[in-house]
Amino acid sequence: MPRSVAVTFDYRCPFARNAHEAVVSAIRQGADLDVRFVPFSLDQAHVEEGAPPVWEREPSEWGTGVLALLYGIAVRDTFPDHFLDFHVETFAARHDHGEKLGHEDVLRAVAAKVGLDADAVGAEAHSGRPLKTLAAEHVEAVDRWAVFGVPTFIEGEEAVFVRFMERNRVDDLERMLELLSWNRFNEFKRTRIPR
Repeated sequence: MPRSVAVTFDYRCPFARNAHEAVVSAIRQGADLDVRFVPFSLDQAHVEEGAPPVWEREPSEWGTGVLALLYGIAVRDTFPDHFLDFHVETFAARHDHGEKLGHEDVLRAVAAKVGLDADAVGAEAHSGRPLKTLAAEHVEAVDRWAVFGVPTFIEGEEAVFVRFMERNRVDDLERMLELLSWNRFNEFKRTRIPR
């Protein structure tokens, strides 16, 4: 039986990009993992207390990351065979090419690049269903596991926020997964990163 884990994402975070590239590579290499990709809105994480959540606002007030998450959810849930490609390419659009993910044309171009019908993905992204999914999954992550950022890896009731310093390192992912259930260890943070 594959190991079941979840991992949060917001396409704007470079550390999420590092981790998700490793997760996708591990899956493609045949790792015995069942991964659930959980959208987590960094825009929502920075909403002032008492202000309406991003998913209750007009699209012009969403912030820069919500639209990309809606596209990601649309592809994940409606076009799952293309999700891993779309996921990696959306991170690349932001972090390799400096694209602005709040722009519809950028996300449509990513969808087309990975063989999707951009009109169909856009229609699904704006259907209202992905916005409800974003709200439900973000709130569950916060309420159930006290998630505060991306990437957070979740297994059962254990949740760990991780920052991989290098891109696409499956060996780093494997080592982290070995430690995921070790809950007597709360924080291990280097004061300096040797580079």
